[in-house]
Amino acid sequence: MATLDPSSPFLVQPLKQPAALSRPFFEDKNRAFWMLQAGGWTGYLLLRTVSSVSNSQPIEGAIAGIVEAIIGYCLTLLLSALYGTYRKLPRVPSILLTLATLGIATIIYAVLDAFIYSFVKMPTPGITLTLVTGTVFINFTVLAGWSALYFAINFYLIVERQIDQMQALEMQASQAQLAMLRYQLNPHFLFNTLNSISTLVLLKQTERANIMLSRLSSFLRYTLANEPTAHVTLQQEAETLKLYLEIEKMRFDERLRTHFEIDERVAKARLPSLLLQPLVENAIKYAVTPQEEGADITVSARLAGERVQIAVSDTGPGLIEARQRPTLSTGVGLANIKERLAQAFGPDHRFEARSDPGKGFSVEIEIPFQIEEPNREAA
Repeated sequence: MATLDPSSPFLVQPLKQPAALSRPFFEDKNRAFWMLQAGGWTGYLLLRTVSSVSNSQPIEGAIAGIVEAIIGYCLTLLLSALYGTYRKLPRVPSILLTLATLGIATIIYAVLDAFIYSFVKMPTPGITLTLVTGTVFINFTVLAGWSALYFAINFYLIVERQIDQMQALEMQASQAQLAMLRYQLNPHFLFNTLNSISTLVLLKQTERANIMLSRLSSFLRYTLANEPTAHVTLQQEAETLKLYLEIEKMRFDERLRTHFEIDERVAKARLPSLLLQPLVENAIKYAVTPQEEGADITVSARLAGERVQIAVSDTGPGLIEARQRPTLSTGVGLANIKERLAQAFGPDHRFEARSDPGKGFSVEIEIPFQIEEPNREAA
């Protein structure tokens, strides 16, 4: 007999949310209300009918049960409207009016029930205090139970709606954090690249500076075409790295040697866009720049069960020696990657840095193997 108030101010349409969080039965509040109302009172009627048949009562008892159920159905419709109005009032008046309404409805129900009983069972229909008193308990139990379920279901829906709102706010906050971290890379990258272009201009290598500016424009056009919170495929990330490295090769020539070892099975695995670019940038800064002979930078990715293992390594001097060298870095690279991994995958990831002094530095990232949906892929 639990029902919902179709006019309740709390029973608004649900927020837009992922399919996993939807509640199909309560998507249409009016439908849910009438289904619960009809189902509850139909069940009550069947229970009374079964009770009458099991006690070998005449057919008149079943008729009385049908009429009683119809009256209860109508009374609870009125109660749902009144309860919905009371919820707009302050708490204490709302509680007092609810209890008073329940008491009045119980008396009305008992009087009508007593009259039906006398009309069906007694030779002379009439209402007596004894008959009314005899039906008050069962009528109060029915209406009080209905009222309790009514408020319980509405309270449940209010809590669910607040949970949905909290989840939506958390998702918005997470997306804002991801966007902030993603946009943090653009000035970080520009800071270093513009310094290189400035150096070329000072050396009067205007043609190379112009080519570098053109490639920088292409790289920025590519990155700005993607949503800041979008996930790209590993293949797309590799292509972005190659575009970035074309810019850096203008500065280092043969000193910068790059290798890509991407397993075809993980080419479509998804990860946050520009996740690996700071690692390559750090490798250039700490491995290629300090050494006259330059260094090799290797980007590899392989499938390990249901995980994707990505590594960026170099043949530079390693962390200990590189740490002593001055740098104009803004210092957001590794911290940015860790934050973005935490935002994107929670605890379901691994970030590990290894340094072998004199032989090189490497970073290994392990993330779940997830295939990007076509409508979520970045440009």
